Amino acid sequence: MSSSQAPEDQQGGGDPPGDLRSVLVTSVLNLEPLDEDLFRGRHYWVPTTQRLFGGQIVGQALVAAAKSVSEDVHVHSLHCYFVRTGDPKVPVLYQVERTRTGTSFSVRSVKAVQHGKPIFICQASFQQAQPSPLQHQFSMPVVPPPEELLDHEFLVDQYLRDPNLQEMYRVGLNRIAAKEVPIEIKLVNPPILSQLQSKEPKQMFWVRARGHIGEGDVKMHCCVAAYISDYAFLGTALLPHHWQCNVHFMVSLDHSMWFHNPFRADHWMLYECESPWAGGSRGLVQGRLWRRDGILAVSCAQEGVIRVQSRVSESKL
Repeated sequence: MSSSQAPEDQQGGGDPPGDLRSVLVTSVLNLEPLDEDLFRGRHYWVPTTQRLFGGQIVGQALVAAAKSVSEDVHVHSLHCYFVRTGDPKVPVLYQVERTRTGTSFSVRSVKAVQHGKPIFICQASFQQAQPSPLQHQFSMPVVPPPEELLDHEFLVDQYLRDPNLQEMYRVGLNRIAAKEVPIEIKLVNPPILSQLQSKEPKQMFWVRARGHIGEGDVKMHCCVAAYISDYAFLGTALLPHHWQCNVHFMVSLDHSMWFHNPFRADHWMLYECESPWAGGSRGLVQGRLWRRDGILAVSCAQEGVIRVQSRVSESKL
């Protein structure tokens, strides 16, 4: 899945220390070819829900699709549906259908299968580079750089050291601390746990893959971004409701991405997330991944099932 086209060097951020290859490349997104357009993927990290991480499935499906196109085309969009719960105990088979190979655009359909049934379906569209005078984008939010922000792990540890932390938050934070996630995160506006009642359905954080990926493979950076894009995404819709609801069930229904400009997923990018609507036991979230130089790299959207139970008040009045 190599390519001579490299992401823009202006993204900045520098390489992570050392030259350790990112586990996202060497393990998570390293599919085993079984036959033409048939691949097997294994699991690196399983959430505490014991369901497969949706970002892993999206990323692996995009890897499979990218292996069936020529080196001179690159993904510009993908649209996915999660149709069954994934089983973390067995690998996932990815079946690629070469739906169309055109002069400018090519479409690939990918089906992820476990126990003989599809758990996920995806269509990805690839395009040859075509310059155009028609260009515009939003402006990147003005936020502190990642070097000025606390590591996610340090922030969680700081919360856990607070003697006044409510037990319901302590349990959740201990689960987060136990995760071995192959991405680094720095929250732009870390929440104050005593002020969660006033949270808007918006969040921003800097994110990058752990380890080194390098400049050369544009397609792999897109696959890593697909993995990253699902992390904490749907949770944006819960931010105004944490204080009054317990989450009973939350899973992604669909996931879409649009790739606008080259980027390096092992350099810091700003993930701007917001939820414009929630209702009917569903939540809608939208996101934008920004390069450090202000270039919009990726846009995302997702809808998911969110079933909650009202938290019983401890007041005796």
